[in-house]
Amino acid sequence: MIQLNQVGQPQPNENEVLIKVAATTVNPFDMKVRSGAMQKIMPVNLPYTPGSDVAGTVEAVGSGVSRLKVGDKVFASTFSQTYAEYVVLKEEQTAIIPNNVSFNEAASLAVPLVTSYSFLVEGGELKAGQRVLIHGASGGVGSIVVQMAKALGAYVIGTTSGDGLALAKSLGADEVIDYKTQDFAQLVKGVDLVIDLVGGETQAKSFGVIKQGGKLLSAVMPPSEELAQQYHITARFISSAPSHKKLEFGAKLVEEGKIKTQIAKVMKLEDAAQAQDLVSAGGLNGKVVLVVSDNG
Repeated sequence: MIQLNQVGQPQPNENEVLIKVAATTVNPFDMKVRSGAMQKIMPVNLPYTPGSDVAGTVEAVGSGVSRLKVGDKVFASTFSQTYAEYVVLKEEQTAIIPNNVSFNEAASLAVPLVTSYSFLVEGGELKAGQRVLIHGASGGVGSIVVQMAKALGAYVIGTTSGDGLALAKSLGADEVIDYKTQDFAQLVKGVDLVIDLVGGETQAKSFGVIKQGGKLLSAVMPPSEELAQQYHITARFISSAPSHKKLEFGAKLVEEGKIKTQIAKVMKLEDAAQAQDLVSAGGLNGKVVLVVSDNG
């Protein structure tokens, strides 16, 4: 159950910043924590404040903070605590928002930018001219992965359905595949990298479309080591570590107009439970934003 509670305002320690939260968003990770699916990896004690991204204004800084100052408009990704009016985060994971976006847009970009960098640059080591297949190409994260992959010079193939087909194409995908009516395993061969944001049977069928020496990186479930060896590829589950450098890399692309965010719906913080149910139901193209305070 999610409900609003009154709690004390946190204060920053040495290398931390206090952020007055303008907006956060609903991420699949939030529901995994809520359902208990993450309890072995990331145990939580109740009461617990969910939320894995934030955009807002720096209200106070700890003594060791040097890069950020009071009044800065910032965004960040994290693993909890952002469904709140105030949150304390490490300076290391917090960055200045792109100069051409609102707080709502910045919040919707935080996790996708960090995830995209972690998968494409850090884990995938994607080079210009390489071919990448992105499963879930029109979702809140997938749509940003598509755009960052294009900005890096890759040939991008995306799987999605419905309105997502036109969206993924408009964001730069070179090919789009309707997973409801088409079998990507029959249509795609010899890709350098698969980004799996779906899991299950989709992940299992992906091994056969990757060229030897290629990579399969999943955000949802650990890939089979046996299949990886059988197909002579690298397959890993990746959990994206928060970092201001990843956000700054993405922010530059946003400011250059190479990445645009997709917001599916804007709701109030007090409607967080309803918002999570909406995201859990699936089928949304873009992020559901929770507005926390007046963000002008």
